[in-house]
Amino acid sequence: MNTALFATSLTRQGTLRMNALWSSAAIAYLHYLSFMVAFAALVVEHLTLRKDLDLKQAWRLVITDALYGIAAVTVLVTGILRVLYFGKGTAYYLANPVFHLKVGLFILVGLLSLYPTISFLLWIKPLREEKAPTLELPTVQRLTWVIRTELAFLSAIPFLAAMMARGIGLDWIQR
Repeated sequence: MNTALFATSLTRQGTLRMNALWSSAAIAYLHYLSFMVAFAALVVEHLTLRKDLDLKQAWRLVITDALYGIAAVTVLVTGILRVLYFGKGTAYYLANPVFHLKVGLFILVGLLSLYPTISFLLWIKPLREEKAPTLELPTVQRLTWVIRTELAFLSAIPFLAAMMARGIGLDWIQR
C-alpha cells in the first residue's frame, strides 16, 4: 500500500472527524445559549408586566416576547439537529421516556406562550399610535400566571436533560 496515500486518507478522516466535533460543539452551544436567552426573556417579561404600563414598558414586552420566540425556535431547531445528527443517536433519545417528557414539557411551554404573545401582538397598533395598553387586573394576573408557569416548566427541562444524558429512564419501560 502507498504510505503517502494512506497518510493522506488518515489525515482527511481525522479532519472530517474534527470538523464534526466542532460542529457538534457549536450546535450544543447554540442550543444552551438560546435556552438561556429564552429563560431570560421570560424573566424580563415577568419583571416588566404590570397593570399600569407606559409606552416604553409595553414596547419592552413586545420586543422581549419577539426575542423569546426567536430563542425558542432556535432551541427547537438546534435540539432537532442534536437528535438527528450531533447527539448520541436518534434511537438513544427516542427510547428514553425522559426525552419524551422533556420534549412534551417544551411543547407545553410553547403552547402556553401563545396567550402572552397574542396579547402583546395586539398592542402593536395602539403602541404605534402612542397609546399605552389599558390592562385590567384579571388580565395582568392571567398573563403573570402563564409566564410564571412557563418559567417553572422551563426550569425543569435542564434537570430532565441531565437525567437523559446519564441514561436515566432507559430502563423504565420493559421491552
